[in-house]
Amino acid sequence: MTAFGATLRNRPGARLGLAFAVVCALGVVAAVESTEGSTAVDSANPPAQADLLRRADALDGASRAERADPAAGAAAAQPAVAATESAEPTAEATESAAAVDPDVAEEPAAPAEEPAPTIEPVAGMSQVQMDNATMIVDAGLTLQMPRRAMVIAVATAMQESTLLNRASEVLPESKNYPHQGTGWDHDSVGLFQQRTSTGWGAVADLMNPTYSATQFYLALQRVPGWQQLRLTEAAQAVQVSAYPEHYAQHETAAEAVVTEILAAR
Repeated sequence: MTAFGATLRNRPGARLGLAFAVVCALGVVAAVESTEGSTAVDSANPPAQADLLRRADALDGASRAERADPAAGAAAAQPAVAATESAEPTAEATESAAAVDPDVAEEPAAPAEEPAPTIEPVAGMSQVQMDNATMIVDAGLTLQMPRRAMVIAVATAMQESTLLNRASEVLPESKNYPHQGTGWDHDSVGLFQQRTSTGWGAVADLMNPTYSATQFYLALQRVPGWQQLRLTEAAQAVQVSAYPEHYAQHETAAEAVVTEILAAR
């Protein structure tokens, strides 16, 4: 700041003098521009003079604030700060934030498999018995066993357990697993009344209808020429029952049950 400017700011009435000087200066500039063909500025225009007075007053106010508090004076002389942008995100930002990164996006859950339709019972079977027979036939299909093997397996389970997944009162552990009644024939359990003590498998496995049926089929495959044997002979070769001829009485019912199940598969 020049010494002259400081003197003006420190004297009372400097505001009017400064305003007058600015008006005169603008008048000179307007006259020059007018001679060069530009649009002249009307120095006598009252609105323009009022604007100049407001500017001079602002400068004078800044000077007084600077004398009282240099920091406040500096703040008063600063131009007004533009309003900050809205804190709310723009539409583009919102859309970008909502976009899902394909590399980290969760894969859509695979549709749950629909349970196999329930097959209506035939040959005097209950629904529970028909469901158990279905698991026996399905195990045969998994092993690609012929239809004859399925008939033998279903007839055997009809004789051994009346097609119910039975636990054993002699083997309390077997009652820890889902079962449909109990028996007393040693440690015989499940649809085929297989015994863990003779190597058929663990109790938990033998109480699983699919596992026990699979074990029956595997044992039947080891019987030489089982396809040519009578049903009761083939079943007896696997089960080693005290009543070898009792399986024959279930052959007709087993045929009907297997036919119904395969028709639904």
